[in-house]
Amino acid sequence: MRRMHSLLLRHITATNSLHHMPFSGCSLQHPKTLPHLICKQWRAVNTALNQNMQDLSGPEQRLLSKLYTGLIGGQRASLAESITLVETQHLRKKELAQVLLQRVLAYRREQEKCNGGKPVAFRVGLSGPPGAGKSSFIEVVGKMLTGRGHKVSVLAVDPSSCTTGGSLMGDKTRMTELSRDMNAFIRPSPTSGTLGGVTRTTNEAIVLCEGAGYDVVLVETVGVGQSEFAVADMVDMFVLLIPPAGGDELQGIKRGIIERADLVVVTKSDGDLVVPARRIQAEYTSAMKLLRRQSKSWNPKVVRASSHSAEGISEVWAEMQSYRQAMLASGELQGRRRAQQKVWMWTLIQENVLAHFRHHPAVREALPRLEERVSRVDISPGLASDLLLKAFLS
Repeated sequence: MRRMHSLLLRHITATNSLHHMPFSGCSLQHPKTLPHLICKQWRAVNTALNQNMQDLSGPEQRLLSKLYTGLIGGQRASLAESITLVETQHLRKKELAQVLLQRVLAYRREQEKCNGGKPVAFRVGLSGPPGAGKSSFIEVVGKMLTGRGHKVSVLAVDPSSCTTGGSLMGDKTRMTELSRDMNAFIRPSPTSGTLGGVTRTTNEAIVLCEGAGYDVVLVETVGVGQSEFAVADMVDMFVLLIPPAGGDELQGIKRGIIERADLVVVTKSDGDLVVPARRIQAEYTSAMKLLRRQSKSWNPKVVRASSHSAEGISEVWAEMQSYRQAMLASGELQGRRRAQQKVWMWTLIQENVLAHFRHHPAVREALPRLEERVSRVDISPGLASDLLLKAFLS
């Protein structure tokens, strides 16, 4: 464990030391396809990280080299295997995943520097109540974007069973056309009981998708509720999808998630649902004027679209592009990404600290007895937590 931690620190030190090197304006391309256009700084990063690979065993070095080379080469199989590596619960593989992520982060950072310091990829989070047509919407938008030359990755977070831990993984079966598109990558992932509707590794999967050359990353999260907007803390733009004629929408969807929305899309706006869709659009437009603005550069908008007829889909993407351009020009998008990194660092710290707490020998010994006393109301939950913390700290 100490050897791996030392290795990770050396990776980070080697990577950060290259931040102070001068960079020329260039277009960073994949080294396999256009070797004569590779930035010298990218080669320096790769060399520094390869030197530290010597601390790994032979099979581990070959595995990470194969994954990294395939990943930045745009191979979907390597991307899928890399995401599986970061999702694993195996301790050693989790450490190897962090080494791989450091290499991908260094590669992506040099891409951004060659792009004038601006993010190369556009991250969009989508959420909405069940039945809002999220998968259908993503498939239509994804097919439109791949037709325009974009590479699109979809991270579809699927609800897990609290009993068995399994999940249905139905999103990939619903996006049949998009899943066959060679310029698209769909990865369903179980929530594994995560409260925010996104897995703790979703943020790392986004990094891997960007490293593989996908310039549009769509994250579909589970449901709508006060705790279901964790995705907003890992994307550039958060889009809320709502269906028409679903009852009292303004009451049914909680205010917290509406405040985080950069764009609201009323789906299924076709046929007999056009009239109720217009009514819902007007209601949300009025309601959002009363909410406090999140950005100085963008006013959240409400639009209508139909996945069935594709009407309004181009307009939705145009609004997304307008948002990205406005946020990039003001520097707010870059600032949002920096703030999100801190948010997720503390989120992972909280999860890891809780895991250490639960597995502490003194806590595991005292926990059953204290839980029983709390259930019998012999002691208060507050006193029980104080006793467990005292046992943990001792």
